[in-house]
Amino acid sequence: MTQANDERAARKQYIRRRQKVVFTITGTILTIALVISLLFFFHVGGLGNVKSAAVQPNYGQQAPCAAQEQDGSKGKYVENRNITVRVLNGTEFAGFAQAVSSALQNREFNTQAAGNYTSSKVERTMIIFGKNAINQAYTVNSNFTDATMVMDDREDMLIDVVVGATFDNLQNQKKVPTAGKEIDSFEGCVTVDKMTDVQKAPEHDAV
Repeated sequence: MTQANDERAARKQYIRRRQKVVFTITGTILTIALVISLLFFFHVGGLGNVKSAAVQPNYGQQAPCAAQEQDGSKGKYVENRNITVRVLNGTEFAGFAQAVSSALQNREFNTQAAGNYTSSKVERTMIIFGKNAINQAYTVNSNFTDATMVMDDREDMLIDVVVGATFDNLQNQKKVPTAGKEIDSFEGCVTVDKMTDVQKAPEHDAV
């Protein structure tokens, strides 16, 4: 009888030791997991910091540098009233182009009749221009918050604004550079003579 009691007592002690080891290991793992979680939560040493992809200049689209003035000085923003703009709707929302055209007209741009672009699935607004209206294009672009400048082979001064789905509103006028201020060209821009893959301009009334 005494031997049986001793065996039961020994078995209980063995089970307790195993349980203690299991609980200790489990507790250690949970503690380590908690510490690691806290390190990531508080970004200790940069842990858990997700680096958002940097937006490339002109959203990755090659852009010409601002054209120099006749006296050789840096290019400057142009008076709105000296720029002719045609707004085209690149989305499926009816009346979008007309609304943007009216807003630009209120800012004293010369606007042609608004119309529809060849595609209704344009994501980002495009400022399309030719080599003779680079500074004008920079001026128009400064009125938008998320547009990309695209140069085609047109020879005239007309600037097309193709409204895309990401358009929300024009830039606050207080943040728009004034006419005569030097243009800050896009980082990585090239001189107009080095522009490559210039697309063909659609037919339009020359300005």
